[in-house]
Amino acid sequence: MPQETILIVDDEANIRDLARLYLEKDGYRVVTAVNGQQALDIIAQTPPTLMVLDLMLPGIDGWEVCRRVRAAQNPLPILMLTARNEDIDKIVGLEMGADDYLTKPFNPRELVARVRAILRRAAPSTAGGKADQVRQLGGVLLDPTAREVTVNGRRTPLRAKEFDLLITLMDHANIVLSRDQLLDLVWGYEFYGQTRTVDVHIAHLRDRLDGSDVTIETVWGMGYKLVVGD
Repeated sequence: MPQETILIVDDEANIRDLARLYLEKDGYRVVTAVNGQQALDIIAQTPPTLMVLDLMLPGIDGWEVCRRVRAAQNPLPILMLTARNEDIDKIVGLEMGADDYLTKPFNPRELVARVRAILRRAAPSTAGGKADQVRQLGGVLLDPTAREVTVNGRRTPLRAKEFDLLITLMDHANIVLSRDQLLDLVWGYEFYGQTRTVDVHIAHLRDRLDGSDVTIETVWGMGYKLVVGD
């Protein structure tokens, strides 16, 4: 299997060096960029497996890098770094297409754990069995192996976490799942109580399912459940 390449985009040399040290120790190949334009050039020329992207960059900032990547329909997993521990930064980052975020200063072991979790969930399953079985609920068809979803016969592109959230909800159709349960099942680690992350992805997923007979219901005070309408 080819070595997975992680692109670290940060204008602080100590952050780049620290991330490189721990990621290379975990077996990843690491390339770095010091600004947004350099990151976009690397993505275009030698696409990485995942990008760790700082928001506060000189010139083209991290928000714009993320926007351009997603505007090009590039599914590259993105882990955003923010120096401010503000919910609005995290929510906007997720809405723009980031898969996860980490607040500076961060524990480098947590960075590696986040990268590992994102890549594990973005990779097609090869284990066989139920994990690879095609799911269908009403007008929604989900193929885990191809990582494709069709809604009313129309192919509907989903980002990595949206796909993982949908397959989890389909596997628990008509069952209420709390935000904490969804964080554990979809993200695979404790998210430090940031349940707003789930709400943002639920909102995205509702948009993707709009017009189908499958809906995500909010059960106030409890969580969410996926149901098929009459």
